[in-house]
Amino acid sequence: MRKIGLDVGDKTIGIAVSDLLDITAQGVTTIERVGIRKDTTKVLGLVREYECDTIVVGLPLGLDGTDSIQTEKVREFRTMLENKLRSSGLAHVKLVWQDERFTTKLAENILIAGDVKRGDRKKVIDKQAAIIILQSYLDRVSNEQDTN
Repeated sequence: MRKIGLDVGDKTIGIAVSDLLDITAQGVTTIERVGIRKDTTKVLGLVREYECDTIVVGLPLGLDGTDSIQTEKVREFRTMLENKLRSSGLAHVKLVWQDERFTTKLAENILIAGDVKRGDRKKVIDKQAAIIILQSYLDRVSNEQDTN
């Protein structure tokens, strides 16, 4: 089964999914935020569509590792997602955190290196950040398995 990665922002949610072997992350889409209930419903639709067993949520900690206002918003989003998973027959799907410090900057650097114009970068940066979040998780899990 696949993993799905989320970069949850105020205006958009970047979405990435893993391949079937959980080796690589690919960008899927960006969801325009309209409200937490509708947004989480859209995410659940993608979980079903891609047959995901794990949702990896980027945790936006401050540089010093402390919570910020955005951290609390993302925690609220995850809580709503957990509740919807339970009530929609998807309680088996795991929800995990992945530290997302520096992902937006990394995503921007990748897009700049790819010669993506500034206006076009804004359209895809959240999806690129979701790829980085999910790929970081996949690499971490793979490394943990290699050392065991």
